Amino acid sequence: QVQLVDSGGGSLQAGGSLRLFCVASNYPHGLYMENYCMGWFRQSPRKEREGVALWGRGGRTSYADSGNVRFIISQDKPRNTLYLQMHSLKPENTAMYFCAAVQCRRWQLIQSRADFTSWGKGTQVTISS
Repeated sequence: QVQLVDSGGGSLQAGGSLRLFCVASNYPHGLYMENYCMGWFRQSPRKEREGVALWGRGGRTSYADSGNVRFIISQDKPRNTLYLQMHSLKPENTAMYFCAAVQCRRWQLIQSRADFTSWGKGTQVTISS
């Protein structure tokens, strides 16, 4: 199963920007990053894990309603890295952010958290007012 290492979290004040990284490795034989749907999820205390931004095969993307916070998901295949750029962050964006992946079909976009089979350990994002 593909392994994911997420990083880039930190503590900053409201209004700031942050970029998260997810490096994928240990692909099953014959598979590459382009064979996977990926996404960023987050979880704060006493809340369920929720989707933030999704990446489908062919570059399709989907974002959760984020109000005025701007999220951009992107991918660098040669570096096997998925990114989440976040701008105008608010205290309510404080959470542990997780990268996830699942092998999927061409042009597919996986939206359900339950369908993702590989997860990073998470990176903490803390936004102060």
